Amino acid sequence: MIGVPERSEAGEYYFNYIGRIKSPDVLKVLEDQIEETTKSLQGISEEKSLHRYAPDKWSIRQMWGHVNDTERVFLFRGLWFARRLESALPGFDQDVAVRGAESDAVPWARHIEEFRHIRRASLAFFRNLPAESWQRRGTASGNPFTVRAIAYIIAGHVDHHLAALREKYL
Repeated sequence: MIGVPERSEAGEYYFNYIGRIKSPDVLKVLEDQIEETTKSLQGISEEKSLHRYAPDKWSIRQMWGHVNDTERVFLFRGLWFARRLESALPGFDQDVAVRGAESDAVPWARHIEEFRHIRRASLAFFRNLPAESWQRRGTASGNPFTVRAIAYIIAGHVDHHLAALREKYL
């Protein structure tokens, strides 16, 4: 049991994601999300995956490319802090990254496959952490984080975007 992060473990904004996950076992949540998320995403057609709910909003493919990139970024932050590297890490401009990814040119099935691979890598990392590493701290984007908070942010970020898919796109 890892336990839900305390307020001192991440900047306040990130509790928008952390707060979505109620389980004290984030590893189980991360694992369960693989199949649940895949099933949801596979229900979206290639054509529908290019849909935007407004002209200035991301397409579904762009949104999911963002989800995949964000998991990579947070996993890197978790690695950095868990390994006791002390340098603060820079921010991540999601809009610049989305433009650079050109996600609409990537087939929808490959976005889904990429999510599965990234999540398996995330799980492998978190499962192999020494117990004391979960409480190690660092700074990124000017905010404090523990490794434990990062695991919850990753899970909560996926949950957030699945909700946006249901509410705004589908």
